[in-house]
Amino acid sequence: MGIYREITMTTSADNEREDPNPKSTRCCHPFNNIKVFVLCHGFLQLSQLLLSGYLRSSISTIEKRFGISSQTSGILSSFNEIGNTVLIVFVSYFGSRVHRPRFIGVGALIVCTAGFLMSLPHFIMGAYEYDKSVASLYSNVTDICQSHGPIRSLDNDKCEESVQKENKNVLFILFLGQILLGVGSVPIQPFGISYIDDFANKRNSPLYIGILFAVSLMGPGVAFILGSAMLRYYVDIDKLSADEITLTPKDPRWIGAWWLGYLVAGSVVAIASIPYFIFPREMPKQGPSETPEEPKLSLMDEVKNKTEEKEKLTLSQFVKVFPKVLFRTVKNPVFILVVLAQANVSAMACGLATFMAKFLERQFSVTASFANLLMGSANIPAAMSGIVLGGIIMKRYRLTPKQCALMCVIGLVACIFTASPLLFIGCSTQHFASPHNDQQDSSGIWQNVRECSSDCQCSSTAFNPVCGADGVEYISPCYAGCRVVHFGESANEVLNYTGCSCIPAGSTAKPGSCGTGCFHLFKVFMALLCLAGGLASMAQTPSFMLIIRSVKPTDKSLAIGIQLMLLRILAWLPGPVMYGSVIDSTCILWGRKCGKKTSCLYYDNNHLRQRYIGLQILFEIMALIFFIALFFVLRRRENKTVDQSAAGNPETHALTQEGANA
Repeated sequence: MGIYREITMTTSADNEREDPNPKSTRCCHPFNNIKVFVLCHGFLQLSQLLLSGYLRSSISTIEKRFGISSQTSGILSSFNEIGNTVLIVFVSYFGSRVHRPRFIGVGALIVCTAGFLMSLPHFIMGAYEYDKSVASLYSNVTDICQSHGPIRSLDNDKCEESVQKENKNVLFILFLGQILLGVGSVPIQPFGISYIDDFANKRNSPLYIGILFAVSLMGPGVAFILGSAMLRYYVDIDKLSADEITLTPKDPRWIGAWWLGYLVAGSVVAIASIPYFIFPREMPKQGPSETPEEPKLSLMDEVKNKTEEKEKLTLSQFVKVFPKVLFRTVKNPVFILVVLAQANVSAMACGLATFMAKFLERQFSVTASFANLLMGSANIPAAMSGIVLGGIIMKRYRLTPKQCALMCVIGLVACIFTASPLLFIGCSTQHFASPHNDQQDSSGIWQNVRECSSDCQCSSTAFNPVCGADGVEYISPCYAGCRVVHFGESANEVLNYTGCSCIPAGSTAKPGSCGTGCFHLFKVFMALLCLAGGLASMAQTPSFMLIIRSVKPTDKSLAIGIQLMLLRILAWLPGPVMYGSVIDSTCILWGRKCGKKTSCLYYDNNHLRQRYIGLQILFEIMALIFFIALFFVLRRRENKTVDQSAAGNPETHALTQEGANA
């Protein structure tokens, strides 16, 4: 009795210290409403994913700017998952034992810092250098065929040790920023979801979480739109005047202002973090009528909760008990099957989000800005619609666990049938000529270029594409054998090149790429891509609710943490690297600098389409297999519960409750 009185007095004293006027605070505090929290958390996740997704919107630009391969950019894209993976379980385990809103606010400030750090390489590097022999009315040196004189050396041919060291430092900063971004993102999603599920009505929780996922998905969508806007500006817009910028966005050498988006996104995250330092640690739980009600706990419940917090608070105790809790969670067949299915869907989504804009650039010859605009205004909204539709169906029809699994199966089957035609809708690689072709062209064009331009003294690293009258793209007017350049009204505007000895038909060439020439298929491709993405996204909300309902309430935060940890290990970490490696395997002409490969200049478009889309369909098939297995597990569990209920088994109540939780 004495111990009971002591604990009760301690509980009362703690409550008085935390809230001197609890009734007034709970009734009148404007931020003491779960709907307000859902609104704020949706905005925060939107802004956080805006920042983390911005890298994907500018991935092809960063590759060209720093001369890296798609595999390296894939590693960079997934690097933020390292810090996240290490900390996610620990943070999730202590989710109900700390002031969750404040931890979310601190994490948001770290994300903001990471965004500003990611923009730093632009300010410490010099101006962007490309093929400086581009033709100009005021230039004495142009990239045309000249039979006499020394072989010209471009600025980017110089291999100074300081320049190479500078590039390594820049990559180090980008990787460090990605790690910091992952660390700051750790508490945002698990704390927010568990906070909503704790204080929202159980019937409204799926809808709130579905809305939260949908609003959060706007983050990558806005990131692509932001990338589209920023990449229209030249990378050195703060260092050069408008008259000094000679390239246009359609030029293959164009680099957009990738760094500017990080400053914008970081500022938005800082604003979104402010409310989390105002939200209370706990708020009234919604009642059946969807209006806030005072949570009523008995004195023994309060004592029990207080005692449990004291028992599980220390890190050393967590390290000891974590293996048991982890084993108990992962041996749950519903949990592990859902996670494995989600891992395959997430890996597919990683490839879509990270490299689809680049894929559209190469496959249909669109600009980076336009590709990002389509991703943000078409693909992402389609996925959002699928997520919201899944949440609405769950709420309206009150789906059982077995019906949730069936809905996931139907969505994946429809997605696979919709995505399969994408393997055959696309463009072949444009005919191009280069003496450095990494794979021999059966037409022998590259051999002809090597012979006819042998006396032109062309630079070995020239890349200034022109489209010949014969429909072949040459990597520079010099390698096309062009000897005369014609200018327009502007000093930097080149109309065409003439006297091109390597071009048999017409002997003329126009500046820029010839393109792939199948833009008429672009609308069909985008329509099927958006439909497939929406169908696959319908499984997001029901599968996530299966995770929450399949574990004990006390393990909810930890289960979410384990789920996110496994998704990072199985999908988000290796996914971009796998897709980057697949894309690199289709490269047929690499750029070179200082004797080393940089970014890819030309891809085999047929192989690129087949391998890139094929890998996505493979992940979808694997996810379908796990969802089918999940359906049979839940059906067997449901049938067993019904049979035991009919037989009057004394364990009926416990099994029925277990089925409801699942």
